[in-house]
Amino acid sequence: MKDYRIAKKRIEVSVGESVKIIRELQALSQNELAILTGIPQSTISAIENDRVQLGVERAKVLARALQCHPAVLVFPGWDIEQESAA
Repeated sequence: MKDYRIAKKRIEVSVGESVKIIRELQALSQNELAILTGIPQSTISAIENDRVQLGVERAKVLARALQCHPAVLVFPGWDIEQESAA
């Protein structure tokens, strides 16, 4: 067993990846999300591909449409257990 490493329980995702993951879990296309939010589909694509920063206002609008808290989108790698131990 010395040759094995314990698997990580978490993966690192970018802000854009978190938007995409949550959108896909909601079974929404980029076009459907664009209609719900008023954010152009091209901008949603750019956010998901980390070419455009999400920003606070867009995070609020997207979070409402995706039925999640904005922090889920803005801080996808936040580990509260690790932060509280610091």
